[in-house]
Amino acid sequence: QVQLKESGGGSVQAGGSLRLSCAVTGFTYGPDCMGWFRQAPGKEREAVAIINRDEPTTYAPSVKGRFTASRDNTKNTLYLQINSLKPEDTGTYYCAARTLSRVCIMRLSWFSIWGQGTQVTVSS
Repeated sequence: QVQLKESGGGSVQAGGSLRLSCAVTGFTYGPDCMGWFRQAPGKEREAVAIINRDEPTTYAPSVKGRFTASRDNTKNTLYLQINSLKPEDTGTYYCAARTLSRVCIMRLSWFSIWGQGTQVTVSS
């Protein structure tokens, strides 16, 4: 059974940086399609970035230039480097995966496996 576990969240001041990790277990090869999503208080969950194996990463316009998603297939781990944090980046960050698919779509409903989330709080 594939499981995802995020870590690395925390409380930081605006302008700071965080590196989130998502460990994938129960899957020897690792899902091809993975993504990062976030949910701010009182708002809907939104896509941040999707990363398909051996393909360029796709970012949401609101985070492009500040967020960098990457993956280490040898460690079955997904990362999200967040720089120049803003208060509006506050929320719970989730990683997600879609197994048995070489296609990766930036849509919540596309992803079938989700982690429990890690909280990011940015103060001004």
